[in-house]
Amino acid sequence: MRIVQAILEPDRLQAVTALLAEAEIHRMTVSEVHGVSDMASLADEQVSPEPMVRIEVGVNDDFVARAIAAIEQAGGDRGRIFTWELHDVIRIRTGETGPEAI
Repeated sequence: MRIVQAILEPDRLQAVTALLAEAEIHRMTVSEVHGVSDMASLADEQVSPEPMVRIEVGVNDDFVARAIAAIEQAGGDRGRIFTWELHDVIRIRTGETGPEAI
């Protein structure tokens, strides 16, 4: 199991979520965030965080490549994709754990 997180421009959200749905990935968390892409080249007074969206999906291992491909296809030319291992999942409503809870 892995977490796939993408930071994207807000106008890419609809296209990415549609492609994730086509890849049979329907559960996700979407957050409004702000980011600065290159602080090293900016003076403190010039830092102006830009609005972005963060999409997070927990997927079983066989869905990782599908999730990344969907995000890359519709993600535009700005943003990042991060993945990391997910040790456990617990579905609160049913008590299911592990891959079945995703």
